[in-house]
Amino acid sequence: MEGSLLQKQNDQQLYHLSKLTWPIFLELLLFTLMGSADTFMLSGVSDRAVSAIGVANQYIFIAVLVLEVIGNGASIVVAQYIGSKKWREAAKISAAALTLNLAIGLLISAAFVLFGRSLLQAVNLHGDLFDYAQHYLLVVGGGLFMQALINTLASLIRTYGFTKESMYVSFGMNLIHIVGNYLLIFGHFGFPELGVTGAAISTVISRGVAMLVFLWMLYRVMEVKMEKRDYVFIANEHVSKILRIGIPSAFEQITYSACQSVFLYYVTFLGAESLASRQYAMNISMFIYMFSLAIGMGTSIITGRLVGAGQLEEAYKRVWSSLRWGLILTVIVNVIAILFRDQLIRIFTTDPEIIRLGSQVILLSILLETGRVFNLILISSLRAAGDAKFPVYMGLLSMVGMSLPLGYVLAFHFELGLPGIWLAIACDEWTRGIIMFFRWRSKAWEKKGLVSPSKETDAIAAST
Repeated sequence: MEGSLLQKQNDQQLYHLSKLTWPIFLELLLFTLMGSADTFMLSGVSDRAVSAIGVANQYIFIAVLVLEVIGNGASIVVAQYIGSKKWREAAKISAAALTLNLAIGLLISAAFVLFGRSLLQAVNLHGDLFDYAQHYLLVVGGGLFMQALINTLASLIRTYGFTKESMYVSFGMNLIHIVGNYLLIFGHFGFPELGVTGAAISTVISRGVAMLVFLWMLYRVMEVKMEKRDYVFIANEHVSKILRIGIPSAFEQITYSACQSVFLYYVTFLGAESLASRQYAMNISMFIYMFSLAIGMGTSIITGRLVGAGQLEEAYKRVWSSLRWGLILTVIVNVIAILFRDQLIRIFTTDPEIIRLGSQVILLSILLETGRVFNLILISSLRAAGDAKFPVYMGLLSMVGMSLPLGYVLAFHFELGLPGIWLAIACDEWTRGIIMFFRWRSKAWEKKGLVSPSKETDAIAAST
């Protein structure tokens, strides 16, 4: 009953993008601060420690994308079922997603424990860089099954429209993580001084607490609760729909991340300064595109529900409005970052060469981030409408076929180094962004829906 009342109250503001998006933005900001806290605090250990964690996190990020096969797919399917008022089916799919992602998460955690050393040797790490990365990957990678559940739980809670509640949990997780870093990295208040290992332990503890709170919260916000048998007896139809969206969605993101790993491999041959500059610049870039990412996530929730309710023309118009706001906010934040680029890099390091390289690539971010806006908003909207395969095909052509060879040529043949790699990534973002623009305008996605609207009228959607 409590969940039903919460849902009815929440439905009144669901279709207002700003009310959905600002908690998502704050949650993403907090999540980014969690990674930046590691970077900032570990920079007090050494720049080489930061570089090593950047390499380890590249593998962890790829693993998280694999875990999002289930989470992303389930959230979109659930959104369309909620839009069509099929609450019981939404609950069954939610339970199935949790069971499947826990199983996959446990397998990936075991893989990091068993094969983490080999993964780091494959990217040309040596000496203390290798030792730092190995310790971090063993602890954080070994506990990644908790992140598997966090991703699924948080995405489902947001899909039900409770973005603010999800933000609160993220705030608590970040607070625990930062306090843990302070105690375990530097050994304050009698705790052991563990450095990189301390940051890893703090990460795992904070995720464990967040996982339990998210699980409790999901039960509170659902219109119809999950039952015990839903975790065990999983319908093939539900799995099929989850994978229909989840596999292409994750594959497109894995392709992107794999290309970033290749670029990372390029950077290892440019020297430790370029490696550290890349890590610092990427931390700053996350703050630049965070607005568009939040708008994209909020828009996908609205799009999924509107498509499920049969409100296709309304979904079409909402996405264009979101794209305009995403571009405006990204340009504003990007210009601010460019104006203060030297000061931003100096937050992390005093090395003049790292500051010079980092400032160069932040200056180029105006080309990269404006193109990224199109992909963050339009691709998420296409997936929410059920059109998940098209972005994958275009991603393979643009990312693998164009940006990787272009990055190599610019970085080594024309000797542009790290800025050359940034230019190659910008070319990919704009190529895919333009293609996605015309895909959404074509309305080909209207035939990709996963569920037919129920006879019950969605009064909220119809009134918008």
